Amino acid sequence: MRRYLPHPDDVPVELTLLKHECISRQELHTISLGGMACNYHRAWRHGTALEIRMPTLNPDLRFLGYVAWCLRRKRGYLVGIAFVDEQTLFCARMGEQICQIERYCRQHEPQSQQQNNETLALEWVQQHADEFSHDTVSKAFAQPMAG
Repeated sequence: MRRYLPHPDDVPVELTLLKHECISRQELHTISLGGMACNYHRAWRHGTALEIRMPTLNPDLRFLGYVAWCLRRKRGYLVGIAFVDEQTLFCARMGEQICQIERYCRQHEPQSQQQNNETLALEWVQQHADEFSHDTVSKAFAQPMAG
C-alpha cells in the first residue's frame, strides 16, 4: 500500500475543492505517488481535486492533490490525499516535516525560546528525518498498491 504521511491535528489544514477537476479511480491508482492523511470535518468524493493549504505554516504555500480515500471517524473524516508529481510530493513532505518539528518543540516546552527550539529541532531531525528522506519515501511509494 502506498504511504500517506499523517498530518498533525494541531496544525490546521484547509482543503478547497478545485471545480471541474477530478481523476478516475484507475488513473489515480496508476499514477499516485502516495501523499498525506489529515483529519477533516467533511467527507470528499474519491478522485476530487483539492488545493491543500496550511495557513499557520505558510499562507502562500499550496499543494494540488486528489482524494485517494476518505474514512468516516467518530469526529469527522480521515482523508488520504494523493500527489501525482514528484515536485508536489517533495514540497508536501517538507511541509509535513516542518509541522512535525514545530509540534515536537511545543511538546517539549523549551525554557530559552531561541536556543532550545533550535536544539529541539535538531533533536527531532536526528530521530525522525530518515522517515522523510527521499529514499525512504520513494521506497514506500514504489511498493505496489494493495487493490
